[in-house]
Amino acid sequence: MTAALIGKSVSRVDGRLKVTGAATYAAEFEVPNLAHAAVVRSIVANGRIASVDTAEAERAPGVIVVVTHSNAPRLAYQPHKGLPDAAVGERLHVLQDDRVTHQGQPIALVVAETLEQAVYAAEVVRVTYRHEAAATDMESVDPVLPTGKPAEWEIRRGEPDSAFEQAEFRVDQTYVIPRENHNPIEMFATIASWQGGSLTLWDKTQWVHNVAEEIAAVFGIAAENVRVISPFVGGAFGSALRCWPHVTLAALGARVAGRPVKLVLSRREMYYGVGYRPHTVQRAALGASRDGQLQAIRHEGHQETSTYEEFTEALLSATRFLHSCPNVHTRHRIAPMNVHTPTYMRAPGEASGMYALESAMDELAVALNMDPVELRLRNEPDRDEFKDLPFSSRSTRECYRAAAERFGWAQRNAAPRSMRDGRSLMGWGMASATYPMNYAPASAMARLLPDGTAEVMCAASDMGPGTWTSMTQVAADTLGLPIERVKFTLGDTRLPRAPIHGGSMTMASVGSAVQAACRKARDDALARAGSNDLEEAMERLGQVIEATADVAPGDETKRFSMHAFGAVFVEVAVDPDLGETRVRRMVAAYGAGRVVNPKIARSQCIGGMIGGIGMALMEHSAVDLRNGRVTNANLAEYAVPVHADAPPVMDVIFVDEHDPHVNPLGVKGLGEIALVGVAPAIANAIFHATGKRVRELPITPDKLL
Repeated sequence: MTAALIGKSVSRVDGRLKVTGAATYAAEFEVPNLAHAAVVRSIVANGRIASVDTAEAERAPGVIVVVTHSNAPRLAYQPHKGLPDAAVGERLHVLQDDRVTHQGQPIALVVAETLEQAVYAAEVVRVTYRHEAAATDMESVDPVLPTGKPAEWEIRRGEPDSAFEQAEFRVDQTYVIPRENHNPIEMFATIASWQGGSLTLWDKTQWVHNVAEEIAAVFGIAAENVRVISPFVGGAFGSALRCWPHVTLAALGARVAGRPVKLVLSRREMYYGVGYRPHTVQRAALGASRDGQLQAIRHEGHQETSTYEEFTEALLSATRFLHSCPNVHTRHRIAPMNVHTPTYMRAPGEASGMYALESAMDELAVALNMDPVELRLRNEPDRDEFKDLPFSSRSTRECYRAAAERFGWAQRNAAPRSMRDGRSLMGWGMASATYPMNYAPASAMARLLPDGTAEVMCAASDMGPGTWTSMTQVAADTLGLPIERVKFTLGDTRLPRAPIHGGSMTMASVGSAVQAACRKARDDALARAGSNDLEEAMERLGQVIEATADVAPGDETKRFSMHAFGAVFVEVAVDPDLGETRVRRMVAAYGAGRVVNPKIARSQCIGGMIGGIGMALMEHSAVDLRNGRVTNANLAEYAVPVHADAPPVMDVIFVDEHDPHVNPLGVKGLGEIALVGVAPAIANAIFHATGKRVRELPITPDKLL
């Protein structure tokens, strides 16, 4: 029996594969007789295809077939909703008619012997359009309440309007976040190969079973006839949760060409086909008494979505429970536009909504002449006032205090422009963080082998947070084996089913299933062998012991409100002449339950915190309102944070927190919460440094001069 592994910092078990290039990503699988595909995309935002001339493309060297809406097979497009809270409406039907709903919509598919031949042929396909007026500017679109679940989109508690008017101190401001694109380093890629009526897909995805079921629905075949393989994902941040149209195009091209087809999206194409964080406009109004007690919160926001689907994110959910307040009104609306459908992007909803809420809280603290931490402590609830449930655990106070102490917050001079380092204006800011703790049904299998090793399997994904390692760690800990004697396998629909690799639920869901399967197999082996030592028992038995376990949430979600909480403290330096902002220090504290691997958990948090720097200071998908074209669809003009942007001091604190209710492992995911709160903390620090309150992200130099 080895020492306990849960709670220990273990290096990544897949690290060597990645740094040596041995890890195989979607575009890298070798499939015999492989052809290559390229997509012809719309250059208008709304209208109809008048004509498609493919003659020159079909004559081009190496071209196998050119598929358009005129010659494409009719696809079944049976109903399928694979995601919790999936977009309402009907997904894009590719190459099925002449309708164009957005810039970049697939118009034709070219399949050729080589990638270069496919790209060239796609460039010589001639398309003419019948243009129609396009809605590309959210300011010109009247927002509406989403359809379905109307009680979720507008919520009122108490008398917020009258309470706000009667409040002695009030803040009422508008906050804007632009569209942001995910920009994972790995391009989206799909290889499709038909074997009669069965299909194999090598794909970049955060949920292999969802891809199998979506493609089965599109082609009208049984889901068990679609195998999806995705062992490694080179970043996704939510963009690979859905099964996007390019997967259908790859499968369609393979069927028409009669041979396997690879389709790899370019960086530019990823701005038009795999979702984005939607542009949002929010109005946050807070009213408080002189002693800082919140009397009213009014928070409304609207966001862009496509004309064919209503995508909504939980923009206002945190406002309903984060701070104690008797009178609350939230209203969420959407603006249908000629764009492709937005999607989940790291910390969807909370990252955007908390920017407005926590910026407004800072503005209220300034109006009250009160320390921002003290204001939050005075409005710390003892239960979820929206759901009227106790929290399963809530360590917000501990997070505020631990991070503030480590940061040295007590030394802060509250007056704006009062702190300098040479010529630089220095600013300190902070914000709260929260994210719901999701726990979904999951299954896992454990196989104990006679040589004393173990194989554990689940169709989970790993886009970088360390799933390979953490699951191996949980399995080894449960079995009492050295970690090097356990092999974990993931990323294949032939394995036991996993939920989405998102929503900060993988550790909770898959980890609990792995623990249950290993415990079941271990107990079976020990009972059969009459031994207390697993390796000795397996040697004595001389046979494989196999166990499968299924886990699912119980009624705890009806009894408790379950969230992770945290606090982020930031120091910025602003050049008063150039308006350039540099983040110098970041300290964050999180109440995340049981931390399985502190080393990987810290890495997760550091990544999220750096992502928050991008959200606050850099990221913005610039759209040409004449035609809906993204004008900076590349990494030269769409700025993302790099190592040079990371502050020299990044400190992460995990406060002690025991939560027996949240899931069997007692863990809380850290993938999303580490991004939440960073943007408002930076914005608040910039105000403290400069005395200028910027309410539209990103905070670029021009907004400070």
